Order: sequence, then C-alpha cells, then structure tokens
Amino acid sequence: MELYNIFFRCIHLFTVCFLSPILYAVNQGLAFDIEDTGSYGDNARQVFPWKEVVLDKEYGGQWIVCGDVNADGQVEIISVENYNENDVHYTSAVVAQDLNGKVLWRWGNPDIGRKAWHHDVACQIHDWDGDDQAEVVLCTQGAIVELDGKMGNEKRRIEIARDATDCLVFCDLKGIGRASDVLVKDRYHRIWAFDQQGKFLWSVTNPGGYRTAHQPRPVDIDSEGKDEIMAGYSLLNSDGSIRWTYKSNSVNQNRGHLDCMRIFRKAQNPEKTRLVLTCCGANNLAMIDGTGKVLWEISGHHFESIDIGPVLSNISSPQIVVDVDHQPFGNSPIWIVDENGLRRAKITTDYSRHHALVDWTGDGLCEILVAHNRAIYDHQGKRIATLITPLPADQETEKHESSLLIGDMDADLVPDIMIATPQILYIFRNEHGRPIKDLTPGTESNFTLY
Repeated sequence: MELYNIFFRCIHLFTVCFLSPILYAVNQGLAFDIEDTGSYGDNARQVFPWKEVVLDKEYGGQWIVCGDVNADGQVEIISVENYNENDVHYTSAVVAQDLNGKVLWRWGNPDIGRKAWHHDVACQIHDWDGDDQAEVVLCTQGAIVELDGKMGNEKRRIEIARDATDCLVFCDLKGIGRASDVLVKDRYHRIWAFDQQGKFLWSVTNPGGYRTAHQPRPVDIDSEGKDEIMAGYSLLNSDGSIRWTYKSNSVNQNRGHLDCMRIFRKAQNPEKTRLVLTCCGANNLAMIDGTGKVLWEISGHHFESIDIGPVLSNISSPQIVVDVDHQPFGNSPIWIVDENGLRRAKITTDYSRHHALVDWTGDGLCEILVAHNRAIYDHQGKRIATLITPLPADQETEKHESSLLIGDMDADLVPDIMIATPQILYIFRNEHGRPIKDLTPGTESNFTLY
C-alpha cells in the first residue's frame, strides 16, 4: 500500500509540475506557459562572468553606460551616482573605468548622491560634435554638462531649468544626418530641446493634454531625414509642434503616462509603420501606426518594458516581449505577443521587470534574458543558462533591483550581456551569437531602463 501511495504521489507531482502547464498552454493556444520561480532552473548551464568590474567605491553607481570614450579602441565603463529629492533627481557623480576596473577620471560630488537607481539617470555617451570622439554628457542641477571623454574635463555647461534633469536624449531635429540636438525633461510634464551649440529650440508642456513619457523617443516617422519625437502619447514634429496624439479606444489615458514606445516595424510610409506602446496606470498595451491610428489594444494589465525580436521559431514576423509589472513577488509574467495582438507564450518568474533579448545560441532567434533570476530562456521557454554573479560577503543581504544591459564589450560585433549592481558590473561574453554588421561598441544610444 505504501508503494502504491508513493507511486500515485509521484504521478500527481509530475502532472502538477510538468503536464499541467503544457496542457494549460495548449488550451490557451500558447506555444508555452512556463513557471520558473524559486529554485527552479538550478540544473541549467551556469555561465560565469568574463569580467567582474568593481565600481569605484566613491563615485561609482548602478546607472551605467559603456563606450570607447578615450579613443583607445577599447570599451570603457561610465558609472553614475544620482541625487534625489521628492522625485526630482540629477547626476551628482561620474567615474570612468576600463574593463579591468582602473579609474581613468572622476567628476562631481560623491557625497550627496545614491548609488542605486529607481528611474533613468541623465548621463549618456555620445559624439555630440561629430568629431569621432565620444563625450560624456549629463544633467546636473540646473545644467547640461559636457565632459571630455578622455580626461573627464568639463568642456562646457548649458543652463537649463533646475528640474529639467530627469533624463536626456540625443536626436536629429534639423536633418543633418546625425544626432546633434538634445532633449531634457522634468519628471512628467515638460520637455525642452537644445541644439549642439546650446541654443534653446523649443519646449512643450503636457503634450496633447497628457503627461510625458519616462524617455522621449526619436523616430523619423515620415523618412524625411528629421526626427519626430514620441513625447508621451503625442508625436511631436521636429519643431516641437504636435503632429498627432494617440487616443485609446479602451482605457483612460489620464490614469498615468506612456511607459515605453518601441518601433515594431519602420516603413517609408507612416501608415505602414508600426509602433508599440505601454500605458502606465491606464494598464494597456497597444499597437498603432505612424499616423497614431489604433490597430489593437490589450487592456487590464500593467505592462512596462518592451523588447522586439524573433523569439518563437514558428512565427516569421518579430514578436513583442513585454512584462506585466505590479504583481506579487513570485507571480511576475512576461508575455510574448505577435503583431496581431495575440498572446503566443508566457513565462512567469519571481520578478520579471528588467528583461532584454539577445541571440545567445547563434541560431538567429533571440533568447529572453531576465535580470532578477539571471536566466536565459530559449524559444521553447526553457531556461538554458543561468548567469552567475557572485557577490562579496558584505553585499549578499543588500536589496536592489539588478540592471540588465546589452552591448558589444569585446569588439567582436557580437552583443554581450551585462548585469549591474550598485557595486559591480558583471560582463558575460556571448561566444556563440552571430556578428552584427556595424555594431557600435558599448551600450545602445539613449540607453533607458524602460
């Protein structure tokens, strides 16, 4: 009898843990519906860092951007602290380090800021003047500051409003072929535009009657050479005037703001361009065309960040990978949605807020990366690897969200993976991914947490 009970307990455990998710996925029309919480996935291959860069203890912080700032042909790390008071924040300290952790230069005041982030921090790497030498550009209190990438010396300051320090974005408003203009903003209401000489161009407040996005997103919507700006729910012309405003058919957009916008497909004709939006507070995911017309919406969930790429092997067009945030710990889903607005797969982890896509296996499909559990999931939802980030003993109990960055860190044209804590940057070489022609070393332009 005891063996009989043990046998049926085993059958029950197998059904609950393995068959039930598969049967549920089939019934829902999903390619898979995977739950990977707690210690599940420990049998996945362990991937250890290629580099562990200890960030400068005084000036370093968790907001990180990477690029060749001193023209030596190698990628450097720019690490940032930020000051915050009543949700108004600015860059307070910056340090440049090489991949071995050597400090190249420091800037700012390391005594007033915090090392962890809770939002975008206004510091980017950009060749602002087009001389093929990258600058480090940041917003400190009341000013845009341009630093020489080689030595960290201040090249100039551009006066801005004291609270216009939420983030900064480079764009091409004049159509000269490079991003020579810059946008700055306060937390949710106003955006200002300046050219490379520091001349004020325009500003907009509550575009279309709605709050701004976390980060304005440039897109040349009509392929005429100038960037339009997705400022929130409104697309601005290059002169700051409103071109159109997205109007939801499903939700009240005044409940929050635009969290994220990504280009699903760019076409010469705006009507054939496809943009994907997430609506914070309004709990909505939407696809619109380049004229603002709504193609479909999924409401009722707090969608946050979007990745676009080929994940599922049986779908020819790219898919939308989006997290559902504001969920209890241990029930944090990532959805895979096709271009018609159909949910095609789902992965649930303990906390899925920060995620990214990269071709880790070289098969032409993108794997899904999740920062919190360090997992890499393949096109069947299987965890194929776990990124190992050993913390020093004095940091093991610290509570913070992990940052996930993608970029070519070893100049082989293959995107690598980075996990950032407030103290350490872990770099994992992508040894099997396919090279991408003309991939710029370092992290993406206009890096954002959203």
